[in-house]
Amino acid sequence: MIYGYIRVSTREQNEDRQLIAMNKAGVPPENIFADRQSGKDFNRMGYKRLLRRLKRDDLLYIKSIDRLGRNYEEIQQQWRTITKDKGVDICVIDMPLLDTRRGKDLVGTFLSDIVLQVLSFVAENERTNIKQRQAEGIAAAKLRGVKFGRPPVPLPENFYAVHKEWRGKKITLREAAEKCSLPVGTFYHKAREFEKGQLNKTV
Repeated sequence: MIYGYIRVSTREQNEDRQLIAMNKAGVPPENIFADRQSGKDFNRMGYKRLLRRLKRDDLLYIKSIDRLGRNYEEIQQQWRTITKDKGVDICVIDMPLLDTRRGKDLVGTFLSDIVLQVLSFVAENERTNIKQRQAEGIAAAKLRGVKFGRPPVPLPENFYAVHKEWRGKKITLREAAEKCSLPVGTFYHKAREFEKGQLNKTV
């Protein structure tokens, strides 16, 4: 049987290029397994279902080694699991040297192992670079005053009146929070800020 595995890191990314490559390789659509998930590890539903399906002498296509994963050691381990333990051939479409159907002699195996190690290292290194670029981008945005997280919500208009009732012991803390449609902790925190003259008028 012929299988294909495709992966994209986020729901916004498009897997069309990988699907086209699988189609050209002759992989039946029902034998294509996919994940929309980071390549940092192999804890992926699609990949796990693929492993359960693979049998000896099957053939697995992937577009490039980074679609398999981006963790150097785990790529090596999964490659061995598929090719050695399960007896399945792998063909990396973008790197013809990584086609276990060819060069099964000592020299061919040696060359494939070297290429796999180099590409696995590159895949993990690129993941590290991506994380670093993201961190640098966030830091730069914060310096420009860009705010992250949910936008602040203005305090309810009745906050001050409810605060007065609560401090006058006419209502409980929970009742005060409910009147303002705020969590108890948030109401109490804002009440303390107000009493200290430090109130930020957004929740």
